[in-house]
Amino acid sequence: MESKNPVVAELDGIGRIYQMGSTEVRALDGIDVSFRAGEYWAIMGSSGSGKSTLLNILGCIDRPTFGNYTVNGYNVNDLDDDDLSQLRGRELGFIFQSFNLIPQLNMLENILVPVFYQDNPRPDARERAFMLAERLGLADRLDHRPVELSGGQQQRVAIARALINDPPILLADEATGNLDTQTTGEILELFDELHAEGKTILLVTHEHEVGAHAERTMYLRDGLIDRIEENES
Repeated sequence: MESKNPVVAELDGIGRIYQMGSTEVRALDGIDVSFRAGEYWAIMGSSGSGKSTLLNILGCIDRPTFGNYTVNGYNVNDLDDDDLSQLRGRELGFIFQSFNLIPQLNMLENILVPVFYQDNPRPDARERAFMLAERLGLADRLDHRPVELSGGQQQRVAIARALINDPPILLADEATGNLDTQTTGEILELFDELHAEGKTILLVTHEHEVGAHAERTMYLRDGLIDRIEENES
């Protein structure tokens, strides 16, 4: 059944071209899709299909070469770098496969990093960081640095960091790719909980077992949407 929730992210003819010497590589070649509040999508495709490029554009880490991308009514094309940074911190939470924690900072400081990039940071940020750490089983690890934690613990820190500003949209790029089976299951259970709480989740994965947690799956091929399938609940 089609969701009646408002559209929170919309791609209209999105393309991304990279110049590799004299060769032009079309990583995306005209993507049209809308994501509604509270939906859970998996984005799949073979290596080179454009899925990570798509997620980087959705996360405002990269800009499209052509087409329009709108996030909660803001046209990304119209924003300068400062405004884009504010939008990214307010509306989007990004989880990376490689965690991307800052090795010199302890876990609490890593969780709080996105707060410092906001012009009007939430006054309860530290309290929220402690709450997220408790929920994610990190309460006794907040003074540890990344090198002192397991991969699963580091990914939980990365998830807490993505959630610290309470963004409505959560983006995950192969977020379980470096984790063992048990930890993968725990992270996916957490995503299920966040989805039930109303988060919009867009998850890039190459694993069908991971993608099956989503409500629907978008398959990319050669920079285009090949098909979209509804997943069985």
